[in-house]
Amino acid sequence: MTIMRVSAFLFAATATLALAACSLGPSGEPPAMPSPAHYGQTELPEQTAAAGGVSQRFDVGGASLPEWWRLYHSPKLDALVDEGVKNSPTLAATEKTLAGAEQQLRAQIGSSLLPTIDAGAQATRERALGIPEAGPPTVRYNVFVGQIQAHYTFDLFGAVRYANAALNARVNVQAFQLSAARRALAANIVTTAISAAALDDEIDATQRLVALAQQTAQEDTRRYAVGAVPHLQVLASRQTASQLEAGLPPLLAQRQAVRHALAVLIGRTPDSLPDLPALAELALPERVPVVVPSTLLHARPDIAAAEAALRASAAEVGVATAQLFPSVSLTASMGQGGFSWPTVLSGAGALWSLGGSLTQPLFHGGALLAQRRAAIDFYEAAVDQYKATVLSAFQNVADTLAALEHDAQTASATETQAQSARQAFDETAARERLGAVPASSVRASEIQYWDARVAELRATGQRLTDTALLFQAMGVVAEDKHSGS
Repeated sequence: MTIMRVSAFLFAATATLALAACSLGPSGEPPAMPSPAHYGQTELPEQTAAAGGVSQRFDVGGASLPEWWRLYHSPKLDALVDEGVKNSPTLAATEKTLAGAEQQLRAQIGSSLLPTIDAGAQATRERALGIPEAGPPTVRYNVFVGQIQAHYTFDLFGAVRYANAALNARVNVQAFQLSAARRALAANIVTTAISAAALDDEIDATQRLVALAQQTAQEDTRRYAVGAVPHLQVLASRQTASQLEAGLPPLLAQRQAVRHALAVLIGRTPDSLPDLPALAELALPERVPVVVPSTLLHARPDIAAAEAALRASAAEVGVATAQLFPSVSLTASMGQGGFSWPTVLSGAGALWSLGGSLTQPLFHGGALLAQRRAAIDFYEAAVDQYKATVLSAFQNVADTLAALEHDAQTASATETQAQSARQAFDETAARERLGAVPASSVRASEIQYWDARVAELRATGQRLTDTALLFQAMGVVAEDKHSGS
């Protein structure tokens, strides 16, 4: 009867006091953020300027593109991204870290929400001192005990629930960080491959410029020897040739560094880089989706991670608050014991116990209150961090949209400049074949053309790169969505 009264009291206390655990901390909902009419200071145009035969259209409110890099229509680029996502050791380490965190969450939930049950057995032989007047001077006996023990702490004020919610949110943070890492890896591979392709063409153009400048310097030296040109012209042509030649090694070193970085990104050693796409093999995506700001809040993993961190901090406030209230635990055990095996196996060897305990914090030197105040401060910091993350995301999108628009204008201008320079070079070469102008004029015209061509190549590469960065800013890379445990 006593055991039944204790059990009834404990379960009644659980049912009554659990109502107090409804809300001991903030809800964890992210604060309302402004939804701007457009990302930048000016309204987004429907399309960019035309360059290279392509005018990119902004598809406002368009759907996400899971594998946006395939819009470049380059099988070599697709193979690089696929290999990188599959073989990157950094990405694999992040995935394993997430898997470990998920298992820790399962362990905490299992150990905190369910009773713990342990089985134990003990067999000892002991020698105790006896009382000489009452019997033998020593006593030797055996003890055999086997028990099953159970323990359970009632989550009356939600301390366990809040702790599990906090850890679950922290796991979600790692999951969204994995998504961000996968997204960044794909974008880095694409932009690095574009840089490598642009550098190849720029190096070829620079090598041609160096050769032309050296030819001019050699011709001026010969003409100076016969008194046809002043010495200052020889010095100027030599200076130009040396200046162009000095700019070539940094380009070569940059190309090597870019190619080495790309090999590591896809999980290879720097000496085993596969074939890369040429700049001319990369098609510029003509339609670019621009998600609306309200959708961006759910599309970008960095914002989702900030929201998960906010929920974790809110739950930790609940944990710190619940620690101020009583804690009720129940322990029970049953088994068999005795000084001999027949006794252990008989009804006389039955063992059992049932007990409950209640602990109410009274004085901890202000530690519990300080911990709660600290949790509130961390929560408020998480709110501010979420706001900052959202604003940074808006800025990121605004910057990439503006860059893409200006890239098109730059590419159009450099394209016109290169076409004009090429036409001037062709006409000068035709006049030289007729004997109307000297060969030096042809070289000078060709130098102007290659200078314009280098500017055009840089503008083309930047336009391709900023398009990839816009896709990244929109958060539209294929990701494994994590729903939480």
